[in-house]
Amino acid sequence: MNEHQSDNAKALVCNRQEDLVRQKGKNRKAVSTEKVLTVEELHVSFKTFGGEVQALRGVSFDLYKGETLAIVGESGCGKSVTANTIMGLIPQPPGRIKNGKVLFKGKDLTKLSKAGLRKIQGVDISMIFQDPMTALNPTLQIGEQLTEGYRTHHKVSKADARKKAIEMLELVGIPSPEERLKQYPHQFSGGMRQRIVIAIALICEPELLIADEPTTALDVTIQAQILELFDEIQEKTGVSIILITHDLGVVAKIADRIAVMYAGKVIEIGEKREIFYTPQHPYTKGLLNSVPRLDLKEEELQPIEGTPPDLFAPPEGCPFTARCPFAMDVCDRVYPETTQLTKDHAVNCWLQDERSKLVFT
Repeated sequence: MNEHQSDNAKALVCNRQEDLVRQKGKNRKAVSTEKVLTVEELHVSFKTFGGEVQALRGVSFDLYKGETLAIVGESGCGKSVTANTIMGLIPQPPGRIKNGKVLFKGKDLTKLSKAGLRKIQGVDISMIFQDPMTALNPTLQIGEQLTEGYRTHHKVSKADARKKAIEMLELVGIPSPEERLKQYPHQFSGGMRQRIVIAIALICEPELLIADEPTTALDVTIQAQILELFDEIQEKTGVSIILITHDLGVVAKIADRIAVMYAGKVIEIGEKREIFYTPQHPYTKGLLNSVPRLDLKEEELQPIEGTPPDLFAPPEGCPFTARCPFAMDVCDRVYPETTQLTKDHAVNCWLQDERSKLVFT
């Protein structure tokens, strides 16, 4: 596939997913009001030779049972740090959780010991890491990698663990699972390896699944298959999912809500349709304008000019000020308060202030 064909294929996938937003927006799946996870004012920093990097600067959001929350934003905005903090994978030092809470089943995960976290990691909360090519041990058979964690946490026999592993391979759509258990990672394609990584994450039946850029290393056709798989698994198991990505297009099908991150903050959050059709933050609008579309193929893509702020010394006001075409003096000096637009849609932007609306309308 040449470069032009690849761009067209990616655009076609994005357009197909936008169609799904329109089709399914009115039939959003029923999501429980029970909170599985609450992140409150989370601040995480890393000490380096160059100074202190303020990676997360007050991240807050809720996740409900059976819901898929997509966290999107540019590289370096804090998406993966958020995921690793929830999982208890931040190395301390150099990392440090300066403030905030991560509440799961009434427990603050940031206060648990390493032994306490090990009882939760991979059992109640599982994570799918970015690259399926490196997530699996090349020297171990797939069966060993699938059953190791299950036997550790559930104290079952090899036969029972093997039976469970076969069930999981069937769940993620891998044919001939009994034979596949004896094979090594190099005998599987990239898409199949990603399915195996998903099976490993789900084998202990977690309540929360964190998928960190699960489709980045895959081509666009396999991306669509993996996203479809997440949808099917959630329907069968009821697991809550946090999907982390830099691409708004890939979450259009399966996300219930979308949180947009920038410079270590959640600057806008809302239902999928609200983010796609009534975005309020200029950065969110910029992300949407940078997605290729076949119906606008004569128009050039609109990149977001400029670069993200230096998190060694982040600005006091809105971090998007230097790149924002609507920036005002107040934007650079004071961070905007949260404006609750609807029950689920909230944004941090001075353009929502009544005084700003008098100027820009």
